[in-house]
Amino acid sequence: AVSGYVAARGELDPAPLMQRLRMAGCALALARVAAVAQPLHFHLWREGEIPVESAFGVMEAAPEWPRIVPDIILVPLLGFDEKGYRLGYGGGFYDRTLQSMRRNRHVVAVGIAFAGQEMILPHDEHDEKLDWIVTEKFAKKFAGKLDSKRDRIFERD
Repeated sequence: AVSGYVAARGELDPAPLMQRLRMAGCALALARVAAVAQPLHFHLWREGEIPVESAFGVMEAAPEWPRIVPDIILVPLLGFDEKGYRLGYGGGFYDRTLQSMRRNRHVVAVGIAFAGQEMILPHDEHDEKLDWIVTEKFAKKFAGKLDSKRDRIFERD
């Protein structure tokens, strides 16, 4: 399953990608804040189901949707750096979630952003790196020592 999100605050909208994944037969999920300072819960997002507004003002899975564990998580962000760190909205939900999930299984975290959101970022031991960043101009895999040109999977003008 692939977990996505409903774009807000000028984020790059993953809806077209998610629709293509659904058409290709992928199960889709949407995150839900279960409790403050806890990892996110993921719920199966069936076609036609309408997300609900969270206490944080973002759209999330309805609590009655079935729980699911995604293999890939599309991660919203405000910024990212060349090493794969991201700037979120300050709640730490995705960092806690990725840390918890990575202890028990392999999960791929894909940041979805505009290329112009790349920046120099501070990070600490609680920050979880992305596995990939996908922008409107390039896709890049973060692993080991990076060469910015070699590790970009595609690049558009």
